[in-house]
Amino acid sequence: MHATPLSPQHDNPLCPVGPSPEPEQQTAVDKALVLLKSLAEHDRCVGVSELARRACLTKSTAFRLLGILQRNELVERVGSDYRLGSQLFDIGNRVYGPTPPLLQELLLPHLADLYELTHETVHLAVLHGTEILYVNKIHGHRAARSPSRIGARLPAYCTAVGKALLAFDHDAAEAAIEAGLPGLTEYTFTDAERLRAELRRIRKEGVAYDRQEATVGLTCVAVPVMGPLGRPVAALSVAGADRCFDPSRYADALRRVAYQAARTITLAKARGGLPSGRGGQPVS
Repeated sequence: MHATPLSPQHDNPLCPVGPSPEPEQQTAVDKALVLLKSLAEHDRCVGVSELARRACLTKSTAFRLLGILQRNELVERVGSDYRLGSQLFDIGNRVYGPTPPLLQELLLPHLADLYELTHETVHLAVLHGTEILYVNKIHGHRAARSPSRIGARLPAYCTAVGKALLAFDHDAAEAAIEAGLPGLTEYTFTDAERLRAELRRIRKEGVAYDRQEATVGLTCVAVPVMGPLGRPVAALSVAGADRCFDPSRYADALRRVAYQAARTITLAKARGGLPSGRGGQPVS
């Protein structure tokens, strides 16, 4: 009696267990996307054998699909290993329209100024719906565990940059509340009235805080960067490990840098160099 051969999904402990389609039910596109996601989990080049194991594919299938992805510049080959290709970066920059790359270019000098003033981890973020999108980040001398990375999104209500932006966008704030406020940590604002009160305070004082609300051990302070008509187009933040980080210490530096950044935005708008804002709307 012959044993039924196991599929790669059952043979591989790294393969996900659950409702994912069996390998024979996956299309070539499914398999290629799984390979890309597997590559995205690494900060280094990865060999085809390891990628095949992680994507639950045979080595020959993985090699064939990687060749197709390489021809389309979605992956790059380095020796016998692979990494994500430059075309993915270009595609990713178009996901949220032209504004984030333009803001990244315009405000990078100000983010660098903020880093020089603090030597802590600093962020530039924009609001997208009820989430924030990290547009840029400079790592500080004292590393702190953080979910933030360029291109990452987090719920706005539990981050300092997000609350700095929600405070000046009533519709987005109410949409976030209506969608629910699940607690990411024990410190997250999960009560709607408490969050509304905090947003009122931020509008009055101009400074937002995240005291371990998104990640335990991480504290942030943020301010909005205002557009020409008094609406924020981005937010800047300084972050550090809660045990050795006093966020109020950096509020004045953030205000000064955000003021200069707002002047840059206003000048760019006047010169026609910033055609759109969040969600493709005109910067205001």
